[in-house]
Amino acid sequence: MSSRMPSRPNFFWLKRVIDITISTGAIIALSPVLVAIAIAIKLDSKGPVIFSQKRAGLNGELFDIYKFRTMRTGTPDLPTDQMLKLPSPITKSGAFLRKTSLDELPQLFNVLIGQMSIVGPRPALYNQTELIQKRLEAGILEFYPGITGWAQINGRDELPDDVKVQADKFYCDNWSLLLDLKIIFGTFGAIVTKRGAN
Repeated sequence: MSSRMPSRPNFFWLKRVIDITISTGAIIALSPVLVAIAIAIKLDSKGPVIFSQKRAGLNGELFDIYKFRTMRTGTPDLPTDQMLKLPSPITKSGAFLRKTSLDELPQLFNVLIGQMSIVGPRPALYNQTELIQKRLEAGILEFYPGITGWAQINGRDELPDDVKVQADKFYCDNWSLLLDLKIIFGTFGAIVTKRGAN
């Protein structure tokens, strides 16, 4: 995939250094937690511990995003709003992981290898073609996707696509390290309150 960052005079190289530092430190510090989660998933249901899924990344190029598996094997790849219309495929351990967002921890490896950033627009599913096109037209796909982002602290799953695009564009147009820091702290608040999570 391309390693091109948007050509902005805002020291994006520093953002990458911070991403590597945070992801490396977090993986090391959280290694006991990662192992414990893996054991819980294996004891709870059959299937792999890690779930990979095609997402649209930088410049719309597809990559495999990593998550702890929270659903039964064979569950179709659908956006959250469509999944809510089906009988719940979520496992017992998966329900806890999703509520606490611990299922997202394997994305630290996506960050480490340069496919994602800690903060950025959340990557769309490969089959969310309309959302991907809207993001492409808005210039959002010129940024690396993030584990968390401006939309995640302002509604998360509750936001319709057009509002998500507006939130993502706001982030891209106003990017700064201070904004990233605000989003990181806001993410912890959203997780604790479970605001906007489905």
